[in-house]
Amino acid sequence: MRPDKRRRPILLGLVVALAATAAVVGVVTLTRPAADLPPIAKGQPAPEIVGTTLDGAAFDLAALRGHPVVVNFWGPTCVPCRDEFPLFKAKLTQHAADGLVVVGILMADPPDQARTFIADEGATWATVADPDGAIKGAYRVALRPQSYFIDRAGILRSIQIGEVRDEDFERQFGLISGAS
Repeated sequence: MRPDKRRRPILLGLVVALAATAAVVGVVTLTRPAADLPPIAKGQPAPEIVGTTLDGAAFDLAALRGHPVVVNFWGPTCVPCRDEFPLFKAKLTQHAADGLVVVGILMADPPDQARTFIADEGATWATVADPDGAIKGAYRVALRPQSYFIDRAGILRSIQIGEVRDEDFERQFGLISGAS
């Protein structure tokens, strides 16, 4: 047997071991709470969101105090995220008199792809870019879609991991629409 053929299984084993180690380190890093960030919890003030929208406008969540707000972490390659868009569009119309605001946070997809999807859907709400993942980290986002329901005083009232459906939305909207 040539030396090349004897080394292949060893090299393959090393590659597999390195890949597994990298995956474990990545999961631990993503799921470990950041020491310098306060924990996120219902009944507490929502973490700040300051950034730039995909159309280049400055954004500050604090400017939305007085409105019920839904912050939605999404991306156009996420099928459940895409499925939520018509619901959010309808709820903005349905709850316009209540002052409802929806804010998207683009997560893990390119801005150009998101802009195209937003335009195709006729979405009117701001989507904030999060290129360094700071907003995702502050909100402890596990996966897309993930939505946060924030009352008029800026207090986080509900968190939903996964697609928001009509009954989910209405139940959680009830928690944020009446507080002042």
